[in-house]
Amino acid sequence: MNDDKERLGTAPLGRLMFELAVPTVFAQIINMLYNMVDRIYVGRIPEVGSMALAGLGVSFPVILLVSAFSGLVGMGGAPQAAIRMGRKDYEGAEKILGNATVFLVIMALVLCVIFQIWKEPILLMFGASEATVPFANEYLGIYLMGTVSVQLSLGLNQFITCQGFSKVGMMTVLIGAVINIILDPILIYGCHMGVAGAATATIISQTVSAVWVVRFLCSKKSNLRIRRETLRLDPEVLKPVLLLGISPFIMQSTECLVQLTFNTGMQTFGNDYYVGAMTVIFSLSQLLFLPMSGIAQGATPIISYCYGAGNTKRVMQAFKLLLIAIMVFTTGVSGAFVLFPRVFVSLFSSDPQIVDIAAYGLRIYCLGFLIFGAQMACQQTFLAVGEAKISVFLALLRKVILLIPLAIILPRLGMGTDGLFYAEPISDVLAVIAAVTMFALNIRKILARAQVPASETARQ
Repeated sequence: MNDDKERLGTAPLGRLMFELAVPTVFAQIINMLYNMVDRIYVGRIPEVGSMALAGLGVSFPVILLVSAFSGLVGMGGAPQAAIRMGRKDYEGAEKILGNATVFLVIMALVLCVIFQIWKEPILLMFGASEATVPFANEYLGIYLMGTVSVQLSLGLNQFITCQGFSKVGMMTVLIGAVINIILDPILIYGCHMGVAGAATATIISQTVSAVWVVRFLCSKKSNLRIRRETLRLDPEVLKPVLLLGISPFIMQSTECLVQLTFNTGMQTFGNDYYVGAMTVIFSLSQLLFLPMSGIAQGATPIISYCYGAGNTKRVMQAFKLLLIAIMVFTTGVSGAFVLFPRVFVSLFSSDPQIVDIAAYGLRIYCLGFLIFGAQMACQQTFLAVGEAKISVFLALLRKVILLIPLAIILPRLGMGTDGLFYAEPISDVLAVIAAVTMFALNIRKILARAQVPASETARQ
């Protein structure tokens, strides 16, 4: 077990990052299937498929918001725990895990109650129409019953991967995804449950994943364990977790605002078919963002651990490998979207109106993705070394400061739905320029602080 603890700081970097990143990327691809498989099956329900697909599209921002709260705790706590591990403070790391577990459960119960009470007004605000709101309401009402499972499976899985157990983290997602894929056609078509069947399959699979995660973190196989004495809320432990978690929370929760803005814009300047097409485009963008996030998460435990240990040379080596890997991936996938949009769009719908709109929009929407990997590499490195303020700013910059205002303004300048499509690449390019500039200006000062002994850091 001691070898497992030390390998983040001593194993050959290229091989270690590959071992951590490949299962994590695979896990993210599988995780993507949770969302995509539902939409693929629902979009092909006879007679009502197009409207049902649009209904899932307007419910998806709420699902993203629920997931964002798991990122607030999981992605805020896991790097903090890894930094503690780098300083050999395993007791402190387990306190972080215990606090995170309790907070996730409390937050899940609160979110479930709030969204169940106001779900229909929220869905109408998010772009649902009279034709699509029944499908959205039905799906979301069932999905919210599994909020505790969603929070635990997504949030606590970060504490597995931060220890270097990326294969175990991958299995968390794999188990749930396989169950979801098997249950979807059975419940949607075989049991004639339609949209309700898709939601039921999702919460069953998430519950199984949550049980898997908790069981592993309570076992002797884990270096960090959930212990009864740490299952309490300690403001001194929780505060730095939430401060660091604000950045990934903003990244995920503002995606909810982005989809709200795009859905309402497509409804205003287009129609239900444009909302359905936007659902397809958002789904395909996950083919890029989730594996890209997996590559970044594969590097995060190494960067956090080595930063905590004061090994700044290895931190920079890990960042450079991350930058190369993520740029190769984003350029390749986004290039395929731009060149062959209809091939990907046709996976989700056979409706010619949706296919035409989505194929046209996807080609424009993905242009900025060609270089977006640089922004992700810089932002994830800031997050890994505990730089909450910079991470928060970069998260706010791309979506809140740039993308959402552009998506509101450009359509009203006479561009219509094209304005919504072009808002994405413009904001992506500007965000990349800002992230790379801030990284170049700040990284030396940040790494210099890693050289301060842990005892002195605590006094400061």
